[in-house]
Amino acid sequence: MPPAFDERLDPLVERRCRREPVAQITGSREFWGLDIAVTPDVLIPRPESELLVETALALLVDHAAPSDVADVGTGSGCLAVALARELPHARVAATDLSPPALVVARRNATRHDVANRIAFHETRCLDGVPGPFDLVVSNPPYVPTSQMMGLAPEIACFEPASALCGGKDGLDPARELLPASAARLRVGGWLVMEIGVGQDEAVCELAACQPGLSLVEICKDLQGIPRAAVIRRGSNA
Repeated sequence: MPPAFDERLDPLVERRCRREPVAQITGSREFWGLDIAVTPDVLIPRPESELLVETALALLVDHAAPSDVADVGTGSGCLAVALARELPHARVAATDLSPPALVVARRNATRHDVANRIAFHETRCLDGVPGPFDLVVSNPPYVPTSQMMGLAPEIACFEPASALCGGKDGLDPARELLPASAARLRVGGWLVMEIGVGQDEAVCELAACQPGLSLVEICKDLQGIPRAAVIRRGSNA
């Protein structure tokens, strides 16, 4: 190989040997068939999270109809961008507390020609975001604090802890998202939320305690792991 090639390759190999994720080395990760820009400021999109897009699209039967969608904790913007691409008349609100993450999300929206239909908000959950919504999607932090140190180095050392840690039992963000969704969803609207391994029963209990919301289904990912909670807004929120 030409020496110039080695000069370019060797630093990349060294970075991978230090357990830096490939997506951060290359600066991108494929998600829902889209090339999503990635930096250390955002969670790297996972294949499992495509289940949220698949489930949401199945719930919104008429993809050509206007709809209002919110993506809470958008990170890279992968969910917001994928849904905006699939729902050509949707208005999407994407929220995140991290300004650097929103920079990445805006870049991805521009890259995939949906920036004009996604409004980005630096805020907590849905605070101050105009609604109501037909659909709320979220991949919230859900790793329990006690499990953070046991994560693979690629995750623990290189991805933002704020996008991973969900508090003592991993469900603090869910406890915030459920009442916020109950207040902001239209009657008959949907919340599709990613959950961690073994959290399905606890999420069922949380949903049962939230007035106005009903758990409809827990969808499993390709490995058979309960991964997405499907929750509907009733009329008594």
